[in-house]
Amino acid sequence: MGAPVPEKDALEWCIGPPLFESFEKLVGVERSEEGVVLYRERFGDVGLFENELYAGVPAALSSLVAAGTRLFVASSKPKVYVDRILDHFDLTRHFEEVYGSELDGTRTDKRELLFYALAEEGVPGTEATMIGDRGVDAVGAVHNGMAFLGVLYGYGSREELERAGANHFAASPDDLFASLAGRS
Repeated sequence: MGAPVPEKDALEWCIGPPLFESFEKLVGVERSEEGVVLYRERFGDVGLFENELYAGVPAALSSLVAAGTRLFVASSKPKVYVDRILDHFDLTRHFEEVYGSELDGTRTDKRELLFYALAEEGVPGTEATMIGDRGVDAVGAVHNGMAFLGVLYGYGSREELERAGANHFAASPDDLFASLAGRS
């Protein structure tokens, strides 16, 4: 796109928040849609399979499900990609439903996405916990009256999560079960 290319580590802030917002900051509002289109050309065929699971995540999900915990996905990524990623890593079976944004940008805001998911499931926010690794996850949870559990093994820092209102944390996937049990 003719813009300077930041170092890879300087782009970690782009992981988590809505893609359109990241491209607005990277190339400007007037070119953000073009950036998203170009990004998705590669991501849709190659990039979505370049993810790696954090060690312990499948076992943690299995333990939570075995204990009767209802699990859902709420991602700012378009649902069409989230479904493919979960299938690729054999994680779909752990979740009752997957909620994501639409390709046109609908429900990329985590507050709106969580409101939608809670309404679809008929679950009051006060009876749900959002688990996430970025400040946008915490903001969405707080906005919807949900408890929030910040995972410290993701892309966001403890400081980012605390600034967004988080005060409960899990240092590893192994900590999820105990952390959720302590929240109920």
